[in-house]
Amino acid sequence: MVSTDADRVVVLTGANEGIGHHMAATLAGDGYRVAGLDVNVENLRPLRDQYPDRVRYHECDVRSDDDVEAAVDAVLDEWERVDILVNNAAVLQFGFFENQTVADMQEVFDVNCFGYVRTIHAVLPHMLERDEGKIHNVSSGVGLVGNPGLTAYGASKGAIEALTKSLRLELRNTGVSCSVMHPRLANTRSAATLDYDESMMSDPADVGRKLARKVESTKPVVMTDWVTRIGLALARRFPVLVRRETERFVREHESGREPETMAPEQDT
Repeated sequence: MVSTDADRVVVLTGANEGIGHHMAATLAGDGYRVAGLDVNVENLRPLRDQYPDRVRYHECDVRSDDDVEAAVDAVLDEWERVDILVNNAAVLQFGFFENQTVADMQEVFDVNCFGYVRTIHAVLPHMLERDEGKIHNVSSGVGLVGNPGLTAYGASKGAIEALTKSLRLELRNTGVSCSVMHPRLANTRSAATLDYDESMMSDPADVGRKLARKVESTKPVVMTDWVTRIGLALARRFPVLVRRETERFVREHESGREPETMAPEQDT
């Protein structure tokens, strides 16, 4: 168990499954009070039963201003503080740009980008008033190096990279930090449909546990581990590696076979 201040409160979006759920479970086990936000809270109910004093869940669609404000207000009403925000909720929709409408792109951005904006807006005044807080925005390597068929997802994550950098500069003279988190590619329900080589896929429980243990970091970029750091560095330095790994997506698109589109509120 990691030693923590028992009063510290974490708000975590996309907490019902995948990496987010394992982050929530680890944080609660380590002594944090965790408020999990998701459109589906089925998997959070047993976690609250296990940690009745430290886990709360709120049905929350991050596309809704009212949902986000109500969830954050409920956390503040009960626990009177938000020390850490982890923006993890995301939608992954596979589709090549030529086949996607503006509405398709907007749907992805409304969760993956503006969902983050809504939660930050909800907690930031409280953090600034206390002059203390940590904001972690979960990103993806796709936002840095691209992936055919994931143009909307990659663009939304690229926007999060820029949002975080700018917000971090704006907050530099305050006690509030803003970081991007880069998880390793994990075998979550959404990623599994893309049929990556199994050797590339990590256990979501392991990834979630490692990221949870880094929520107190104030570094600009928080990586799961050294493998993530080296992998992203190589992909950015040698784009040919990305082209080779994703070549089959282009081939399948040209042959008319593409993975199914994922439903909203999936893990990153």
